[in-house]
Amino acid sequence: MRPLVYSFTLLALLAFSCGSVAQKSTMDSWQYPFPVHYHDVNDSLRLAYVDEGKGERTLVFVHGLGSNLQAWKKNVAALRKDYRCIALDLPGYGKSGKGEFPYSMDFFAESLDALIRGLELEKVTLVGHSMGGQIAMTLALQRPDYLEKMVLAAPAGLESFSETDRTFFATYVRPEILMATPEAQIKKNFAVNFFDMPEDAQFMIQDRLALREDSAAYAAYCAMIPRCVMGMLDAPVANRLGAIEVPTLILFGENDQLIPNKILHPTLTVATVAEVGEKGIPGAQLSFLPESGHFVQWEKSDRFNTYLRQFIQ
Repeated sequence: MRPLVYSFTLLALLAFSCGSVAQKSTMDSWQYPFPVHYHDVNDSLRLAYVDEGKGERTLVFVHGLGSNLQAWKKNVAALRKDYRCIALDLPGYGKSGKGEFPYSMDFFAESLDALIRGLELEKVTLVGHSMGGQIAMTLALQRPDYLEKMVLAAPAGLESFSETDRTFFATYVRPEILMATPEAQIKKNFAVNFFDMPEDAQFMIQDRLALREDSAAYAAYCAMIPRCVMGMLDAPVANRLGAIEVPTLILFGENDQLIPNKILHPTLTVATVAEVGEKGIPGAQLSFLPESGHFVQWEKSDRFNTYLRQFIQ
């Protein structure tokens, strides 16, 4: 049973839906910490985002797999004093539109680009966590004119996976397995994101359990997640890092339990994976935050925000 249990854990953060949800789902009723705005990318996609603060520079925050813009609550609350802070729900997640989307890294990058251009943002620093980090690197490889800097928080995309590894994910990351995840395992999946899960992160578990009670929305969520995972595997960036021309800061928690994958790559360390980004992206800076897990921007938000400020300034 170990691989099966680990596949649940992996989904906690490799870092919400495939198929449309006709009625409003539980996610639409979630109470976000900031006022929510909407941007219509096209007739079939509306993106939800928050827009806080003012400043010469703009920070655009991109959440990871299975998450939403609330992942950046502590960062936006502190950094809006000096910067314009925008955090979005990716397509299919949170309060953004649901639909039959590709859920590829290119699709997410294109949606992010559409939001940034639609809001006419300039001097943008992309801040991506986990899958959001891989999306940020995918966009950076396209060299958009507005992109000034990039911050990668425990980013996916630096660890390489073989075809055998891909078969593992295809076997254990399936909608029916996700749908069958018991409540106790859901709680463990969230806990593994942290060195020591804080009380102020418990809402993440409660939101997931509430979503679980909405059968249509939860089924759509469980159908989407495997497609996002395969989307990451199908668009590796580790072999293209040298083409990134954006000044980049990489931040990892020293106690990250999700990167690298401990089942598939037991000999790899967090430092080994992080150094792929540091050595691969020209001029990249790398720092580790002690006593912090995968959700580094939440668990050590003060230090994370300090690193980010210093890098931007």
